[in-house]
Amino acid sequence: MVWIREYLSRRTHSQERWAIIRRRVMSGVPQGSVLGPLPFLAYMNDIWRNTESTIRLFADDCVIYRKIINNEHMEKLQKDLDRLREWAVENVIKINPSKAVRFTRARVKDQLIIR
Repeated sequence: MVWIREYLSRRTHSQERWAIIRRRVMSGVPQGSVLGPLPFLAYMNDIWRNTESTIRLFADDCVIYRKIINNEHMEKLQKDLDRLREWAVENVIKINPSKAVRFTRARVKDQLIIR
């Protein structure tokens, strides 16, 4: 576990590539690193709990989906989205609702709420 601590500690960041002023990074993993996705996936590993919809993780992306046939399915997906939001708050992770995509062949009156 020492190598993980060393890998994640004493990192700095600057806005510009050759900037003199560097700020200490207190969270996250090194961007663009080969090992970067592993700690993130370990951190995200329990996101699927308490959900009925299918959740898939890849690198720093999470996909949640369900086939919607009736209103009950829509309500279940909404409940899972709400649980996902609660999980994100508890784990101090931000969800970007602008990345949400909805695929449908039919016109749907009810809208899911992604916060």
